[in-house]
Amino acid sequence: MQRCNTTLCLSVYIVTFVLGLPANVLAFYTFCKKVRQKPTPIDILLLNLTISDLLFLLFLPFKMQEVMNDMIWDMPYVLCPLSGFVFYMTIYNSTFFLTAVSVERYLGVAFPIRHSLKRRPVYAVAASIFFWIFSIAQLSIVFIVPFIGPEHSPFTTESHNASANSTSGDSRVDVCYENFTEPQLEVLLPVRLELCVVLFCIPFLISSFCYINFIRILSKLQHIDRRRRLRAMGMALGTLLVFALCFGPYNISHIVGFINWKSPDWRDQALLCSTFNACLDPLIFYFSSSAVRGNVGSVIEGVKIRLQRCMSCHLLQALCGGITKTTQDKEHTQEEINAI
Repeated sequence: MQRCNTTLCLSVYIVTFVLGLPANVLAFYTFCKKVRQKPTPIDILLLNLTISDLLFLLFLPFKMQEVMNDMIWDMPYVLCPLSGFVFYMTIYNSTFFLTAVSVERYLGVAFPIRHSLKRRPVYAVAASIFFWIFSIAQLSIVFIVPFIGPEHSPFTTESHNASANSTSGDSRVDVCYENFTEPQLEVLLPVRLELCVVLFCIPFLISSFCYINFIRILSKLQHIDRRRRLRAMGMALGTLLVFALCFGPYNISHIVGFINWKSPDWRDQALLCSTFNACLDPLIFYFSSSAVRGNVGSVIEGVKIRLQRCMSCHLLQALCGGITKTTQDKEHTQEEINAI
């Protein structure tokens, strides 16, 4: 059975949740506001990417509980395929939306006039609906695999599992989406390879083509402000880096698993890289949207004002306390003199 180091995995999950949730909530509020006022294709795509990340973060506590319980699934069974489905579906859904953003940015600089004339929010809405449906259909394998083979029926009771294990001498414990039988692997491993090719390799190649040409074109445009040009180029390189580092290791595990015909022991560790994507996406939002930068600036300014008010209150209280104390000391001294 694959094992995820408790300290490492729990640390990554907690950091991702603590940093990613408030950042994505702020991004969600910003994009909702922008889409209501004046929708643009890139805002619609980033809004859907934010929703995907928020779904991922909302189901992340189930992974935390699983890791804390030494990868033993002690929660209701229905939560196992549901949490796994949302967990994996949102990871792969992110690759689609990141790719769509790269295409949108490339077309904007490569064909500015033609693209601006044909740029319609409805196209982004249609693409978003397709991405959600396609991801849901592809990751439905999570619900199907547990039903392959009678010994892995989801309706098998824990006591029956325990007795079967004691009879067969198998040391397997009740886990979620692990320890697959040979019939299950015959279905799962080819599907994982297909997920790697369709949901990672192809989107990554498209994103690489779009951002490399995006950078090449921007480097030749001298009429754009240098600072703005460098920021856009840095955003493109950063997005490709996030794409490769977050999604690459986990998808490589699919290829290795197909070749060796078993899940690699390091698959859970590779999944941690994909987890980080939920708190790295807000950085892409920050550099991609002036509205997000404006809201972040407003939040920081609000925090500064509150801190200044708190510090002013503390200083005022200390000053008032000092004046009161001085007055009391004078009165006490006068009382001593009168007593003498």
